[in-house]
Amino acid sequence: MTHHTEPTEKKQMSVSDQGATVWLTGLPSAGKTTIACALAERLRDEGHRVEVLDGDEIREFLSAGLGFSREDRHTNVQRIGFVAELLASNGVKALVPVIAPFADSREAVRGRHAAEGTAYLEVHVATPVEVCSERDVKGLYAKQAAGEISGLTGVDDPYEAPGSPDLRIESHTQTVRESASALHALLTERGLA
Repeated sequence: MTHHTEPTEKKQMSVSDQGATVWLTGLPSAGKTTIACALAERLRDEGHRVEVLDGDEIREFLSAGLGFSREDRHTNVQRIGFVAELLASNGVKALVPVIAPFADSREAVRGRHAAEGTAYLEVHVATPVEVCSERDVKGLYAKQAAGEISGLTGVDDPYEAPGSPDLRIESHTQTVRESASALHALLTERGLA
């Protein structure tokens, strides 16, 4: 005896089930992680599945052994992009506060998402280097000024700002809450929140 079953309609995904990668690029101490964490909290409160892929944590666990040469930075960004796309394609909002200083590296990540049909938004946290060096959350600018380190993005290493990001946040002129709200509004506008 064979059982015939009608093909079941594919369940319509609700907004909270739809994944996306939101890449926050900007200089060190621009406010990327702070904004990502504020947005993550709001999205979780709304019932979304969210992961924040912090650049420092990724370097410790996924990219240990990589340095800060252009090639190593590119490899690091591609690894993060792979993980972000994997999460996003499985219904997670992947918030990625990672410098990713080179346009070609970010474009490769965007291309991977496009090829997989996964939503991807690039957000430029456009905080001027003077403001970042005053904030100096990790003491990197002070170490660079003292000659203890070199290759600091935006100071003595290049940073290629996005020409046309999906959103540009000027975190030095607005609060963290306002920045996170602007990003939430973009997600809503794109049908992702």
